[in-house]
Amino acid sequence: MSDDPTWHRVANTDEIDLDDALAVSVGDVEIALCNVDGTIYALNNICTHEYACMSDGLIEGDVIECPLHQAQFHIPTGKVLSSPAVVDLATYPVKIDGDDIYVQISEKR
Repeated sequence: MSDDPTWHRVANTDEIDLDDALAVSVGDVEIALCNVDGTIYALNNICTHEYACMSDGLIEGDVIECPLHQAQFHIPTGKVLSSPAVVDLATYPVKIDGDDIYVQISEKR
């Protein structure tokens, strides 16, 4: 496997509403795409505290709340903002080409 990060097309911009999240995957990597005021961010879709899909969580401003135990994370950075989580969420670079959303993921993780 290569160490080079690769861009993967994961969705169209019209698939994700403003201030909402969309679950996508690249291979075995589960990703939550978050539309914050028209900017798309990508972060790991699985809460670091306990298995729950972040894409099912509530977004308020640039914060996403886990639907299971209400841990909060800063969407642009993945940083934990409140317990019970103590480990940040991984984030991934995003680029938009026309209506296509691409996420950059290294094949070697």
